[in-house]
Amino acid sequence: MGPITGQWVNGQQKREILDVVESARVQGVSAQRSCTILAINRRRVVRWQSKTRNGFSLEDSKPGPREAPHRLLPMERQQVLKLAKKEEYVDLSHRILTVTAWDQNLFFMSFTTVYRILCSEGLMSQRGCFRPHNGRSVPPVRKELTGPNQRWCWDISYLPTYEKGLFLYFYLLLDEYSRKSISWLVSWQQNAQAAKQLLDAGFVAENILDLPEDERPEIINDRGRQMKAKSVRRLLEDHAMPQLFARPRTPNDNPFIESAFSTIKRIHEYPGRFRDQEQAVKYFIRYFQWYNTEHYHSGIDYVTPQQAHEGLREKIVAQRLHKLKQQRQRRKEANQRQIHLTKQLNRGIETHNQSALCSVIE
Repeated sequence: MGPITGQWVNGQQKREILDVVESARVQGVSAQRSCTILAINRRRVVRWQSKTRNGFSLEDSKPGPREAPHRLLPMERQQVLKLAKKEEYVDLSHRILTVTAWDQNLFFMSFTTVYRILCSEGLMSQRGCFRPHNGRSVPPVRKELTGPNQRWCWDISYLPTYEKGLFLYFYLLLDEYSRKSISWLVSWQQNAQAAKQLLDAGFVAENILDLPEDERPEIINDRGRQMKAKSVRRLLEDHAMPQLFARPRTPNDNPFIESAFSTIKRIHEYPGRFRDQEQAVKYFIRYFQWYNTEHYHSGIDYVTPQQAHEGLREKIVAQRLHKLKQQRQRRKEANQRQIHLTKQLNRGIETHNQSALCSVIE
């Protein structure tokens, strides 16, 4: 057997080493001398001998404590399941559910922890993925955003009606940094006039024309005839707002507006079809009131678009992290107290059993 200093030794090898040391001791060779010959630290052999005497396995176990000191308390797990099973929250993803609990001060734990709890109870479902970017052409140059009103994106989506082949057209202008809906409109026509109306409403809502020209947002859109219309391009040029165009058949060049349309049409309140323009307008008034001020957006650290637009995102995220750390420390202290009480109880039981045994012997 060669030198094993610093090497990993499995359980079988440990038993063989102990047998060699014991055989040598019977023949008059000290354990220290045997360890020197085997090139192994004697403290390791002593530790293995102690394990053998106490009936423990010589196989190495996973390092670290058997249970995390900051593990979840039983009541916290019940709080997660109770919230997830409420009727108003059953359609929320595990991330939105977690953020909702944070803001309601119900529990504080990570997305992953909530995901594992829901999976263990069969409360999660697999979600599909979007087709990846084709990568065959050069995308538009997008500068890094540091605040709201630096880049807007807009597009048009179809709204089915109850008449086959007849559609309303939904125009949406979105701020990329905050994901806030700047303006929107519903029209029976898909033309440049409606597009200009959408952009004009956005200029007014955000007071864009009061900003210096170098601080005005750039606009990114697809290559539809409404986007390339001379009147729309001239409007943006007159206001010193650069216009970027997405590549043909490449929705990932304008992903935020596509994601917004997906969010709109996948929530369970979405009617699917509209009777007329008036019904659609009433619906979207309610929807965007919720979207801008109540919807926890996954793309902006689960704050609402209005909060991100007002510059509150970093403050809210920092407060949540602070509360998560506080709760982690409280769980750690509570679990440590429980371990201490358990040890005290076990010692008390052992003392009682020993006293009872002594009294029987006497």
